[in-house]
Amino acid sequence: MGRNLVYNICDHGYSVAGFDKNSSQVETLELGKGNYDIWGTHSMEEFTGALKKPRMILLLVPAGPVVDSVINKLKPWISKDDLVMDCGNSHYTDTNLRIKKMGKENIYFMGVGISGGESGARNGPSIMPGGSKKAYDRVAPLLMAISAKTKGEPCVAYLGPGSAGHYVKMVHNGIEYAFMQLIAEAYHLLKQGAGMSNDQLHDIFLKWNDGALHSYLVSITADIFKQKDPLTGNHLIDMILDSAHQKGTGAWTTEDAMALQVPVPVIDVAVSMRNISILKKERMAAQKVLPGADIKLIIGKQELVNVLENALYFSIITVFAQGMALLRSASDAYQYDLKLKDIAAIWREGCIIRASLLDDIMAALTAEPDLSNLMLSGIFKDKLGVLQENARQIVRTGINTGIPLPALMASLSYYDSYRSGWLPDNLLQAQRDYFGAHNYERTDREGTFHTEWNQTQH
Repeated sequence: MGRNLVYNICDHGYSVAGFDKNSSQVETLELGKGNYDIWGTHSMEEFTGALKKPRMILLLVPAGPVVDSVINKLKPWISKDDLVMDCGNSHYTDTNLRIKKMGKENIYFMGVGISGGESGARNGPSIMPGGSKKAYDRVAPLLMAISAKTKGEPCVAYLGPGSAGHYVKMVHNGIEYAFMQLIAEAYHLLKQGAGMSNDQLHDIFLKWNDGALHSYLVSITADIFKQKDPLTGNHLIDMILDSAHQKGTGAWTTEDAMALQVPVPVIDVAVSMRNISILKKERMAAQKVLPGADIKLIIGKQELVNVLENALYFSIITVFAQGMALLRSASDAYQYDLKLKDIAAIWREGCIIRASLLDDIMAALTAEPDLSNLMLSGIFKDKLGVLQENARQIVRTGINTGIPLPALMASLSYYDSYRSGWLPDNLLQAQRDYFGAHNYERTDREGTFHTEWNQTQH
């Protein structure tokens, strides 16, 4: 990804010095440089010496201690007003600490989220920078040049101070987890419930991508069903173990959402389902002893495809609503001053969650900047009202067939809970006051209250 980003930068007329502790990577970089003005270097001293002052340095290394290790190795060779940009998926709290620490030495540090994978890095990613506005202004022409473009607009914007960029990238990845889980559940229902072949699945997802579900993830899913395995000649999808891994950004999203008391149930479920997937041996054993429903569809296959398309669209809307609600809350809590319409705008191209739906999201947030939840937008509330019946039908189908659809169910539950003017949490508060004297509020007067309940022995 780093090498592709270097080539992308050079495409736009910049000269670049590159360093990797693995000398073979440096050699590969130089072999592919062609007519580009690229300098492959073999030491920090040589690397920093090749850069014009004040330096602009991009780090593309794994999140965690590796970032600090690289920074420590850079420090002897960098100086006042240099700018270091962490373009990995670092946790936002780590980014805050690094900004503060580097600032004491008069060195700028920015957390810059980049989405688009290796292809995006080469051809134009979505870029989510945060940190000092002064530092951003220095690097803005470069970031605008290398970013993806949609309708002539660069998919990059200054998001806010401190760790705003890395926080937005974290939530982007949380939405990505949920989006992928929803697609996987649709696949499960079509494959196991309807008995669709990989060729049929390819055609279905290809058609879906021409409609309301147009998106990068739906598009690549269609491609995946056509890929053959060079080792066996079978479809590659059937040769891949059903055990998914994760690098933590989805879990970070759910953890911070819980800390901020913002519900993101579909993202929560997506993380949990990856955890369930790795229990392969246990699942194989459980399959033999735990009974379930007979997998028999009571809906025609073509009707299932049509209803599922709408249910998936319904669920994806709720996922973006959850992600944007979290960003709104985090903006207040962490003083990011995020502009949600700008975030929707830069996600429209280049990133993994890019989708035509984001045009509508951007329009909704432009029309109503203070909208508390996307589902209340005039653009979405009527759509959701119509699509909910399809979501309910799919959820019933999952229950009746015994095919797990937890993310689709969580989407519907989120919608139903959010639209419920009354929820049974008065009982929860009564229970809390009963066993722990936690107090409760009343419907008829202000203040908090405690009751000495008529407790019986249990």
